[in-house]
Amino acid sequence: MSQSALPSDFDPGAAADSGGIFGLPTTPEESRVVVVPVPFEATVSYGDGTANGPAAVLAASRQVDLFDRRTGRPYEGGIAMLDLADAQCVRDWSDAARASAGPGTDPALPERRARVDELCERMNDWTLARVAENLDGGKLVFTLGGDHSVAFGAVAAHAARHPGMGVLHVDAHHDLRPAYEGFLWSHASVIGNVLERLPQVACVAQIGIRDFSEEEALRAADAGDRVRVHYDADVKARQCDGEPFARIADEIVDVLPSDVYLTFDVDGLDPTLCPGTGTPVPGGLAWHEVLALLRALVRSGRRIVGGDLVEVAPQDGDRGWNANVGARLLYAMIGSALRSQH
Repeated sequence: MSQSALPSDFDPGAAADSGGIFGLPTTPEESRVVVVPVPFEATVSYGDGTANGPAAVLAASRQVDLFDRRTGRPYEGGIAMLDLADAQCVRDWSDAARASAGPGTDPALPERRARVDELCERMNDWTLARVAENLDGGKLVFTLGGDHSVAFGAVAAHAARHPGMGVLHVDAHHDLRPAYEGFLWSHASVIGNVLERLPQVACVAQIGIRDFSEEEALRAADAGDRVRVHYDADVKARQCDGEPFARIADEIVDVLPSDVYLTFDVDGLDPTLCPGTGTPVPGGLAWHEVLALLRALVRSGRRIVGGDLVEVAPQDGDRGWNANVGARLLYAMIGSALRSQH
């Protein structure tokens, strides 16, 4: 879809009154980019609220200015989010799984864990199907969580179509636990599940990592070239020694293959940007470092084939801050992906 297909009176510089994401009037069928909302947070282990992320980001997106000095006019081809009402089943599964999780001393916990894993698998299948359907329709697809567990189905759908792709993983955590609190499909296990179950993924490059178990660090080290970790403390030390972040970003990107999927947990950011997220950790990427990382991907000639944004958790009294940052980050990711494909 080109800009000429937009209504003749559409003004990208005006306040949006459309119900669409970023205030755009285009439908998923008309749009180059489709956002799949997955309001699921069955296994969150500290703060909650990520299941409300898609609705909050949708609302906040309507006050994002559509012109971007870095990427131009991402909106021209159309960006649309699938109807949240169609994802109500996912929210129902999330609520049921949260109710089934139970306290750690519950004697029925093994049965409860099995129920949670079953509901997570339903979510995985639903997400994979929605993403795959839109990929088959020629769309650029981004998934909007929800906790980080929602990324597995999205990564699986992309990996099936881009075997040998790499994953750029921005996060405060490795997410390499074989299970967490007994849950196989935990948000803390998503990258571990990708490595174990998706051989089409050639490698994972991680940045922002600063809170992890010894077991996860050993698993990352044992994975060899398939996992490349850029620990936050190491990156910050290099910057303190005068090394520009742009050079570090080029190094991070350099290990990735030509096709790249971007999975972005907002707790990879400095928590002043995402105070509501479930597991905030001091440190992390500044806003302009994120933009520099996206620029490095585009500059390298690699193609961003899709991505996800997870763990945006709006909170009462935050005046929309968490969702505001999430909406702007999603737009930056989409714009960078479109630029990388041109």
